[in-house]
Amino acid sequence: MEQRHIRIEDFNYELPDERIAKYPLEERDQSQLLIWDGVQPHHQHFYDLPDLLHQGDVLIYNNTKVIQARLHFAKETGALIEIFCLEPHTPSNYEEAFAAAKEVVWQCMVGNLKKWKQGILSRNFFINDIDVCLQAEYVEEIGGMSHLIRFTWNKSEFTFAQILEACGELPIPPYLNRETEDKDKETYQTVYSKIEGSVAAPTAGLHFTLPVLRRLARNGVREEEITLHVGAGTFHPVKSEEIGDHPMHTEFISINKETIELLLNNREHIVAVGTTSVRTLESLYYLGVHIANNPEAPNLHVEQWEPYEPHTLTTQQALQAILDYLNQHHLWMIEASTQILIVPGFEFRVVSRMLTNFHQPKSTLLLLVAAFVGIEHWKTIYNYALSNNFRFLSYGDSSLLTLARPLK
Repeated sequence: MEQRHIRIEDFNYELPDERIAKYPLEERDQSQLLIWDGVQPHHQHFYDLPDLLHQGDVLIYNNTKVIQARLHFAKETGALIEIFCLEPHTPSNYEEAFAAAKEVVWQCMVGNLKKWKQGILSRNFFINDIDVCLQAEYVEEIGGMSHLIRFTWNKSEFTFAQILEACGELPIPPYLNRETEDKDKETYQTVYSKIEGSVAAPTAGLHFTLPVLRRLARNGVREEEITLHVGAGTFHPVKSEEIGDHPMHTEFISINKETIELLLNNREHIVAVGTTSVRTLESLYYLGVHIANNPEAPNLHVEQWEPYEPHTLTTQQALQAILDYLNQHHLWMIEASTQILIVPGFEFRVVSRMLTNFHQPKSTLLLLVAAFVGIEHWKTIYNYALSNNFRFLSYGDSSLLTLARPLK
């Protein structure tokens, strides 16, 4: 499989530190918007987006909400331990995990782990003037940098969601090189965020304002929501020389039946907001293949290299297989997980245009952009952005990109 031998160094570029946006603009929709139609880049502003889309277009965005996933504890010795909650383990369902009272087990990253693998960490804080004690117990390592941590607290009237809200810290990206500030709680969330679970924002959506959304609706652009909870793996640099040696992280996704029906009937008009939406939508084909192959007990997980294996189902057949499965089991949404890795050579089946920010050098997100616009064009786009004072990364400016090749 030739995609495994893609050299990461071929997706490098020089990003001066001063071009990284450490803070957002005062008005979200005042950001610059680079437009690429396959010929020549030009730019306007994000508030112009309603004039760039057309009646009948379907804008699909990720409604995930960033949780205050970073918890700080101090041992009696004075050692500071940071626990970064990645995803729920027991219960494994996000909704159940956030609603849990008194105890949960989460998959976490742990800072200063060498100072703590035994004993109970405790922290006291107040919720509505009630004194709450949160305790953390190390369970086991589960591979790589992930560990299982059991959290317990002494007040069953509070859910784990309320615990995180009260004592957690919003995990802004490490490349901002600054501490989280109070205003990040608002600015690092999209205006349409609602389903808690991400540890990083789907940043292409940070540019939307309610006036822009209202203008889009007036212009006949339909809006649909999907959910992909962004994991900390999105920040992990690719350290291998070839992408084949890079393990892609797993993320939880959910899409309702109505959205899948819309995709089936509007394939040429799908505009995805952000790489998370692209990954979710493009994962649907492979879930449909799994369902078609084993409708009674399908594997609802997409492996990272599946897209580069031969498949005979059409996109329409795969989407219809999902709908048939949902109808048969009286379900209104499909819930699954994906490790999908989108690199040059990937055949897009759902998304025709994409809104996205400007990504780190040598990142899987930059490879996704190169796959979307064509490997010969990504440098043209990024050089244009660098030459025209665009702001980069999470709090930076954005782009509206057109797919280089017809949908598969």
